[in-house]
Amino acid sequence: MPELPEVESVRRGLDTYVVGGRIDDSFVYNARAVRRQPGGAAEFIGRTRGRTVVATDRRGKFMWLTLDDDSAIAIHLGMSGQLRVEAPYTPDTLPGRHTRAAFDIALPDGARHLINFNDQRTFGWVWACEMVESHGRVVPEPAAKIAPDLLEPTVDVVALAHRMMKSRSPIKAVLLNQNIVSGIGNIYADEMLWAAKVDGRVPACDLSVRRLAKLLREGQSVLERALAAGGTSFDALYVHVNGESGYFERSLNAYGQAGEPCPRCGREIVRLPFGNRSSYLCPTCQR
Repeated sequence: MPELPEVESVRRGLDTYVVGGRIDDSFVYNARAVRRQPGGAAEFIGRTRGRTVVATDRRGKFMWLTLDDDSAIAIHLGMSGQLRVEAPYTPDTLPGRHTRAAFDIALPDGARHLINFNDQRTFGWVWACEMVESHGRVVPEPAAKIAPDLLEPTVDVVALAHRMMKSRSPIKAVLLNQNIVSGIGNIYADEMLWAAKVDGRVPACDLSVRRLAKLLREGQSVLERALAAGGTSFDALYVHVNGESGYFERSLNAYGQAGEPCPRCGREIVRLPFGNRSSYLCPTCQR
């Protein structure tokens, strides 16, 4: 599933094609794409058609288009969601095999783009909804239910470390809990833990506030580096709006590196079960 760097990379790529543009028309090709919309496709189209996109934003794994009536189109990519730009676009352009929804965007300079929401596995969704205040920001309703992410400017890593320290759950489970800190999935949790030399199986309450704060700061660094590389692409399901892949996979130190030497000490990276996932760690560095 795309994590924070992948979603932010898509948002940044989309920004140029939509901000300031008017949604001349909206299309829903599969009802599952708007399953969260109370009124279904008709309501989604009615709330978005004719609106102007004034900004794009993100929290954790959620991104959204802010509209000129102070509502938003919230977007979750799920397992395989993509936002792809069709440019140049003509009205007779046909939807792709996995296109579930689309927006016909007209920009002030006369350019016109079709933004396709493609989703092979149909776990993702789009939702025209209200904006509400949450943790010092105005965000769409679904994003209000999760915690801020590590790249939000107001995040306080020491305060977050104190909160994490109250949990008896393994520290990796705490990192994956979107109600504590959002945007982190299996890939970046393993990379953060490796960078901070922490074993993800250790209960959070057994770590000091100082060590937890160091883990979070390492996490910020990992996410920034991944973002600079455009995120991590393991297959064709995650791509940018122009179809290009992210390249952080080439910089992974732990995740997916079982049997490879640890870049820090040379010991073999091991793969261990963690719930219904796998964890990758260095048994020497991450004691």
